[in-house]
Amino acid sequence: MAKLDENRIKEIQEIARRVRIHVVKSTHAAGSGHPGGSLSATDILTTLYFEVMNHRPEEPDWKHRDRFVLSKGHAAPALYGVLAESGYFPVEELMTLRQLGSRLQGHPDMLKVPGVDASTGSLGQGLSIACGIALAAKIDREAHRIFAICGDGEVQSGQIWEAAMFASHHKLDNLIVFLDRNQLQIDGPTEDVISIEPIVSKWKSFGWHTQEINGHEIEEIVDAIDRAEEIDGKPSMIIAHTVKGKGVTFMEGSLAFHGKAANDEQLEIALDELGGA
Repeated sequence: MAKLDENRIKEIQEIARRVRIHVVKSTHAAGSGHPGGSLSATDILTTLYFEVMNHRPEEPDWKHRDRFVLSKGHAAPALYGVLAESGYFPVEELMTLRQLGSRLQGHPDMLKVPGVDASTGSLGQGLSIACGIALAAKIDREAHRIFAICGDGEVQSGQIWEAAMFASHHKLDNLIVFLDRNQLQIDGPTEDVISIEPIVSKWKSFGWHTQEINGHEIEEIVDAIDRAEEIDGKPSMIIAHTVKGKGVTFMEGSLAFHGKAANDEQLEIALDELGGA
């Protein structure tokens, strides 16, 4: 990819700002959901869909599209926001999040939501799905890429490491995975629940090309993907250091908003900070 100029970075940041508004508003409307981990992954998702991935909102099942798997499926509000901004379905539909009969349930459903390539939510399973998609692409001699996002609490699951071995063994260099390293999970800081460090060394030891970036810097995200695509014979892991609840001051670094929506008063504060209704 060509190096991003300042105007393009600002365009992507503006889309990410709107996605953050969607996350806060939709979870508030639902009275539930996971805003914290959605906001930490927003910049990665926005960069993937608006700068990196080949996809066609007007043709969601286009055979040659790049695939994306949200292994941390509870961050669905951010994925829905990006899909709506991309044109897969109307932005207004975001306000139906988690409502009875809505396509937009608490975790993404590939049978209902256009643009969703994998139904996820059971933590640990999404990476295995991404590996299967990547291996199928290799067997079929297809050139599309497979991207995924895992949570840092999620990598405490044993299935993640089975998938890691599988990807390395099959030399899935068409697979690029982001680890959303916001350091918080439902029960507390990851390092208090079950330490995942030294996380970089672990992924390297499993045979993955591994990088560390600031997961909120658009240019760093794009550059890391460029470097990953230069690697032959290895899957790629990008450790993205992020902030839980990024963009909303009272949510940033707060365990309370892992799985709790803003109340009416908090919604107004959040929208004011994000610069729009």
